[in-house]
Amino acid sequence: MTEPLLLSTARISTFLGSRSLTGATGFFFEREGRLFLVTSRHVLIDKPSQHLPDRIQFTVHTSATNLSQVGVQSILLYEDGRSIWRQGTDSKGEIDVAVIELQQDALPAGMRIQPFTPKHLLTGFDGAEVGEPLLLVGFPLGFYDTLHHLPVVRQAVIASSFGVRFQGQGFFLTDARAHRGSSGAPVVMRDASAEGPLKYRLLGVHSSRLDMVTRDRVEDESLGLNCAWYADILLTLTEPRPEKPDPRQK
Repeated sequence: MTEPLLLSTARISTFLGSRSLTGATGFFFEREGRLFLVTSRHVLIDKPSQHLPDRIQFTVHTSATNLSQVGVQSILLYEDGRSIWRQGTDSKGEIDVAVIELQQDALPAGMRIQPFTPKHLLTGFDGAEVGEPLLLVGFPLGFYDTLHHLPVVRQAVIASSFGVRFQGQGFFLTDARAHRGSSGAPVVMRDASAEGPLKYRLLGVHSSRLDMVTRDRVEDESLGLNCAWYADILLTLTEPRPEKPDPRQK
């Protein structure tokens, strides 16, 4: 029996035309029958580094018994010149989280995934404390079980006051050994009382390593701290869009 948490994520590859660019992590979020792929916004667009893909691929299992059986879904990131993903902003600027609503009838037949839902989010900030053990589920440096197409899990702890926007931004800190390729990974805390097969609370979306700009890269070790954007942003990003009025009706 596969641990359900390992079926919550997907390995993402980005492309510009036929040219492969980079790899990252995403996870599934379901709300009111609609399914979303969640990842870091900079996986889909990062102008400072000129990372400008026009397509992504992600891999999902298609058999409940044979983990080596998978399907690959390709998604164009732009439609009529407009990006298809949703992203958010706050008083400090852009939030490094993006969601893509998936057309479920176009996904690989027999897809086996385990999505998070709004019920996996904390209802308040008093349910997590500094030092609380966490897990990051993803594909660091593109590493994973290539036979069974399963991610790997890294341990972490909450490293800043949970519920307080670190330096005024919409994330908290984790202390974990994270690498490139982990961007977009779910940051979770075990909770045996959680509903359904996923016995975890979804606290955040891993974004990137955080380091002091004053650090001497020869003399000083890396802090080993990371940014995790608060997962409640998903409630905003997955809200139904209002239907556009029919111009033929008055």
